[in-house]
Amino acid sequence: MIRAISDALLSILYPQTCSICRQSVESSADGVVCRDCWVKTKIFSDRDILCTKCGAFLQESNRPTETLCRGCDGHFYDFARAVGMYENALAATIINLKHVPSVATTMRLHFISSFTQYSLENIDLILPVPLSKKRRIERGFNQAAVLAKILSKQLNIPFDEYSLVRTIHTPMHRVAMDKKARELTVKNAFAVTRPNLIAGKNLLLIDDVLTSGSTASYCAKILKKNGASSVKVLTLARAV
Repeated sequence: MIRAISDALLSILYPQTCSICRQSVESSADGVVCRDCWVKTKIFSDRDILCTKCGAFLQESNRPTETLCRGCDGHFYDFARAVGMYENALAATIINLKHVPSVATTMRLHFISSFTQYSLENIDLILPVPLSKKRRIERGFNQAAVLAKILSKQLNIPFDEYSLVRTIHTPMHRVAMDKKARELTVKNAFAVTRPNLIAGKNLLLIDDVLTSGSTASYCAKILKKNGASSVKVLTLARAV
């Protein structure tokens, strides 16, 4: 009741338009997009067949089965999953997150639910994919760290923003970049500064989007080189 009254007042005093369809956003919980655009967004469920390793969407089915897409065979992480497809509400939320270090309630609930849905148990430490020092200064925050802190607080799992660092300032990845170009921008771009905190741990790596998987793979490679027992990946969205 209180939230309904609050949303009604906000819609009158500070009307918010959906960043996708430009209709009114009736609930502050939905963030920068309206409820209709959230409904149109592909959120993964147990009716979807995803690549067993990288989480790529393959097809919908009433009889999900374990399947590999084979495009991730050389990746170093053990397992990657996302809340849903990089489209509609998820895409708009991620774009907004690069400018505002805040995650609306609807997105938070989906993110936390995904952790449970994919049985990401036995995690010892949560780490964000790091930004370079230059980009961190430009942006003022790391959006992956914002997401990682949400899970850390909700699930009472330790959070570590300092053991994995990006040593090279690389070009920002664009959706149109091919797999080879993405790999070249992140190869040898990461380092572990505190290997004693990584060794023997089951790690959960957090980012906003997984596209080719190159960034997550090279992060996992250096983490395992420094003794990590396993590296799983969770993101808000999976690009096609």
